[in-house]
Amino acid sequence: MKDLHGLTISTSSAEAGAAMERALSSFLKFRLDAREHLSRCLAADPEFGLAHCLKGYFAMLLYKQAGVAPAAQSARTARALAAKATAREQSHVEALEAWVEGALDRTLAIWETILADHPTDALALRLAHLKYFWLGRPRDMVASVERVVPRWGRDLPGWGGVLSCRCFAHEECGDYATAEAAGRAAVELDPADLWATHAVAHIMEMQDRHDEGIAWLGELEPHWAGANNLLHHLWWHRALFHLERLEFDVVLDLYDRRFRDLNSPLAQMQPDFHIDVQNAASMLFRLERHDVGVGDRWIELADKAEKRIGDCRSPFTLPHWLMALAATGRYEGRSTCSTPCARSATAAKPSPRSSARSRSPSARRCWRIGAVNIPVPST
Repeated sequence: MKDLHGLTISTSSAEAGAAMERALSSFLKFRLDAREHLSRCLAADPEFGLAHCLKGYFAMLLYKQAGVAPAAQSARTARALAAKATAREQSHVEALEAWVEGALDRTLAIWETILADHPTDALALRLAHLKYFWLGRPRDMVASVERVVPRWGRDLPGWGGVLSCRCFAHEECGDYATAEAAGRAAVELDPADLWATHAVAHIMEMQDRHDEGIAWLGELEPHWAGANNLLHHLWWHRALFHLERLEFDVVLDLYDRRFRDLNSPLAQMQPDFHIDVQNAASMLFRLERHDVGVGDRWIELADKAEKRIGDCRSPFTLPHWLMALAATGRYEGRSTCSTPCARSATAAKPSPRSSARSRSPSARRCWRIGAVNIPVPST
């Protein structure tokens, strides 16, 4: 059976194939129902190896230690079914196995090999894109997407998703003209493309276009229904624009009602989701630098941080946990928390641009409060 991109998938069930397409589409569009579609896919064909692999990918994308064992089990199941799978699907299983093992360079190399042979594999493209970002490797983000652009049919489903990756990759490298053209083109194709919406918001923030940013997000907000936790991050970007305009009451209102509403269904479902923690801690820290009182908002973050000490599956989130511990005076666990943070920082391959970001006062404080013995240059 062929998928919408002409790639062979190893299932004889039309129902499973259709559910797999919906799961992938929801994942690429940051929709909350991706797991539901995947469950329907596996119910229709329990021996669909790529579907088990995708289940493992979803577990790893939680970026928490508790997701590793389920991902490993999915990898074992997928491996047992790999004999009747295509070479591309088998490579996805190998990538999942490497990711579970923490061999990130090997994981990325496998995804890039898949893309070299199958440039329309949207799953491999998006996973590599996200992993390069979290590793602070924006030039690799650009190289990855630009390799597939000439080989991707403009009429194929998912072209907008390629443009959104192109937008964010070039934004992270500071090429705002190329980035914005791609991002706007993606949103024109699909106003519900949250990744492109997010990437253009980044550009506007970097260029101090705060009024435009507020208008951009406000115009596209009606298309955010059914979004996963990226919804909170979009609201965080909205708050960041208001912060730049020194509208602190608006920022606190957006914090409590939009991106850190602990009673919202998304927060109830995943109260310590990595992006949500990053949103909350970074905004509270910014507000305090403006001498804005944040009340007891740090406490629930610190409570969650204490339960995640030693969990280094998301190195970028670790400094945010440290901020919460420091803000509430909980120093007893900082060395345990900061050791993996230091190890991850030593192993990272930051770009000059990401290194420049690490020289910010916020980043310097993150290292200091964690008692990490890493020299940080002054601004």
